[in-house]
Amino acid sequence: MQNSKCRMQNKQSRMRLVLWSVNCVFCILNCAFLGACSFAEEGAEIIYKNDFEKEEAGREARDLGLIVVGDGELRVKLDGQNKVLELAPYPLETCGFLFGPAGTEDLCARVRVFGASAGRRFPVFSVGLGGVGGYMLRLTPVRKALELLKGDEVKQSVSYTWASGTWTVLALAVHKIKDSTWSIQGKVWEYGKEEPKEWMVSFEDTEKPPSGRAGAWGTAYSGEPIRFSGLLVTRSK
Repeated sequence: MQNSKCRMQNKQSRMRLVLWSVNCVFCILNCAFLGACSFAEEGAEIIYKNDFEKEEAGREARDLGLIVVGDGELRVKLDGQNKVLELAPYPLETCGFLFGPAGTEDLCARVRVFGASAGRRFPVFSVGLGGVGGYMLRLTPVRKALELLKGDEVKQSVSYTWASGTWTVLALAVHKIKDSTWSIQGKVWEYGKEEPKEWMVSFEDTEKPPSGRAGAWGTAYSGEPIRFSGLLVTRSK
């Protein structure tokens, strides 16, 4: 009887250990998922998101509800087991697309971009808010420069060394800080690494931000295709 009771207690202990282990694994996975989503501002409302995983390979960007700016070829392609929006290297010109709803104030636009250099030739990547001619965060690897622009005017530039053949995240935000004053901020980091806590470039604008869609652009100067994924637009609460 005593042995039977001991076996029962041992069985219950093993069951509790299994349940505890399962709960631990669940918590770890849950934390990892939250960490992966931490690039969205805390408490921000996601108003547009697209990673192209549900799209059919070969479809053109125009068929996905995106507004293409330029004559480049943008199509959904397979990248291993994932799907991406790929900008063909030819014709060689700056090409981009607008995505998400129209609006600029208190929004943050993010995009994940992949490209590679070839010798001394480097691609150029950008993310924008406020449509064509609005605000833009531009990464120019050949100059090791991260630039914040309004229209064609560079408002601030800092040094940044880009790693060829890696996914890079670009983030641009516009926030109203007081009457007739808006803060425009940007940052960039290698995907999979920790997001910088501070914005890397910023300036204040006293003109009302233009109202337009978020956008992403690329120029394949290296002759290698540029890939886009992880489109995200959030609104601060």
